[in-house]
Amino acid sequence: MADKQQEELLAFYQAAYEKEKSKNAQLAGRLADADNRADDLQRKLDHIKNNPLWKATFPVRGLIHVLIRTKDRVKRYGNPKGLMRKLRNKAHEKKAIARYGTKSFPSKDEAARMRSTEFPKNIKFSILVPLWNTPEKFLREMIESVQWQVYENWELCLADGSDEKHAYVGEMVKQYMQSDSRIRYQKLSENKGIAGNTNECCAMASGDYIGLFDHDDILHPCALYEYMKVICGKNADYIYCDEATFHKGNINRMITLHFKSDYAVDTLRANNYICHFSVFSRTLLEGGELFRSQFDGSQDHDMILRLTDKAKCVVHVPKLLYYWRSHKASVASDISAKPYAIEGAKGAVAAHLKAHGFEDFEIESTRAFETIFRIKYALTARPLISIIIPNKDHVSDLSRCIESILDKSTYDNYEIIVIENNSTTKEIRDYYDEIGKHPRIRVETYEGEFNYSRINNFGASKADGEYLLLLNNDTRVITLDWMEELLMYAQRDDVACVGAKLYYEDYTIQHAGIVIGLGAHRTAGHTHYKVNKENLGYMGKLCYAQDVSAVTGACLMVKKALFDKAGGLDEQFAVALNDVDFCLRMRRLGYLNVFTPFAELFHYESVSRGSDVSKGTSKKSAPGVSKEADEAEADAKRAARYNEEAARFKEKWKEELAAGDPYFNPNFSLDNSDYVLY
Repeated sequence: MADKQQEELLAFYQAAYEKEKSKNAQLAGRLADADNRADDLQRKLDHIKNNPLWKATFPVRGLIHVLIRTKDRVKRYGNPKGLMRKLRNKAHEKKAIARYGTKSFPSKDEAARMRSTEFPKNIKFSILVPLWNTPEKFLREMIESVQWQVYENWELCLADGSDEKHAYVGEMVKQYMQSDSRIRYQKLSENKGIAGNTNECCAMASGDYIGLFDHDDILHPCALYEYMKVICGKNADYIYCDEATFHKGNINRMITLHFKSDYAVDTLRANNYICHFSVFSRTLLEGGELFRSQFDGSQDHDMILRLTDKAKCVVHVPKLLYYWRSHKASVASDISAKPYAIEGAKGAVAAHLKAHGFEDFEIESTRAFETIFRIKYALTARPLISIIIPNKDHVSDLSRCIESILDKSTYDNYEIIVIENNSTTKEIRDYYDEIGKHPRIRVETYEGEFNYSRINNFGASKADGEYLLLLNNDTRVITLDWMEELLMYAQRDDVACVGAKLYYEDYTIQHAGIVIGLGAHRTAGHTHYKVNKENLGYMGKLCYAQDVSAVTGACLMVKKALFDKAGGLDEQFAVALNDVDFCLRMRRLGYLNVFTPFAELFHYESVSRGSDVSKGTSKKSAPGVSKEADEAEADAKRAARYNEEAARFKEKWKEELAAGDPYFNPNFSLDNSDYVLY
């Protein structure tokens, strides 16, 4: 009898193997066909563009493109309502800009008061500026913006690599030096590039802290004063601030306002968001060099990665204190003005990753920007992943979810554990009998009233995998390597929870990371909520993996050992905010939580569950809320239930909520998910 069962099991596995083998062959064939079609289309496109008639009709096509772009703007933001929201945000930003330009400068009385401040530390700042053929207007405005500083213990170190045609650069600087002894100047015998010239500036420096400043940019008068406050108050040894790009020679003509997150290593690896105005203790340079010439063009990204690694206290000052001039030859205007910067940035990130022990990774530019990267980490192993799916009835939702996992996933070492909770239909029982025959799938029964946390904890206790993947039954896989994309972060020793990018059926975003304090209840909310799939996100945030405070439990991967160490999900949060609470507990233990946009799934959400909270917030509710139930009564119960758990959450995490989400700049309104300035 046993031999017969073994033969049947072997036959089952053999059939499953042949099916998978056939499926992989089909996928390979489809991929080859797609590559051939792409090559053919490219050849046709090149032929069209080289046609004289195509070139002659350029003006007409330009008009057509204007009309198409107008239509696309409506499409991009989902609907006319989404477009109006975008236009509203732009109008709001326009009004807010006034607060961050010259109107934010201190009055004479305020400046005098600041100058008289007695700090407990006597810090001297050395501001390094490499000069090279600097236009006269740019040079004058740069120097005078340093002289405006209300904190006056500084020196300006200028190393000049200008050619003979631009001898006026040295002459102008010497004029300033006659009236200000804090300005130091050296004419270089040759131009050594950005890295070499800045290193020459650094050799001149005698200050306690080093600041990096471009020769065509402008500092806010309070920049050094604000930095002194965090040096004295927090013992900061690496500091940076928010910045804006301006054009037409007027800092009030801002193109882009970049309000940044606090220090986030994964964000920094993918995107040099720290950039300006970087100031750091000169002790961080001991045993190393400031800039490395092999990373010219992205030497600052390399330097920031190295020095923040060494720093004991990296502090972000959430104020706009740096104005980055956009002009024809600047990176702020167009990265193609310095194409070597792209390869330099990739090299800087690669050097950093190697220093941290990573191997066999890939670094690719994203659609957001050439120097915003997708990093593909190599898997160090292929451990068993236990996918836990709570379910009550709704056979169509569950079958769609499971079939998408089985049909699309390229990762092959996983098990699916369906946690049955109080189903009543024969249809679901029959489906359980069917999937129970599959070697990867088990159905475990949890008896008791609905409690999302308790059900998942029960599922985790039944899991054999080294990793848990909490998954809602109303999801459907989009990207084939979704598990690999989650696992490449979850495998790291410093990472706890990893979340995916989730869409509604219309390809608007349901989840792209969670911010605490966001939303009407001031508990937690999803950023970029209901934004269209093609949107790049604020400063490209929808295009790269980044550290976040929390991710949704609708698709969350974590090591089982960490899940058990934390005691699983807190069962006091039976319906709402249990995922956010778990992520915050992981952060309190010193781990990072990561959102990756490269693991994509649909999350239908309202199909099988009633909503417990307002749009854009983290939510859970019982699978299978009856469609025949009285909606008014059901809504009232859900609201009361959420209010109770929200109050519990706010009490438990009141200190973190008061401090604000470290990955969401305090200049943004907590009433909006799409980075609107308050």
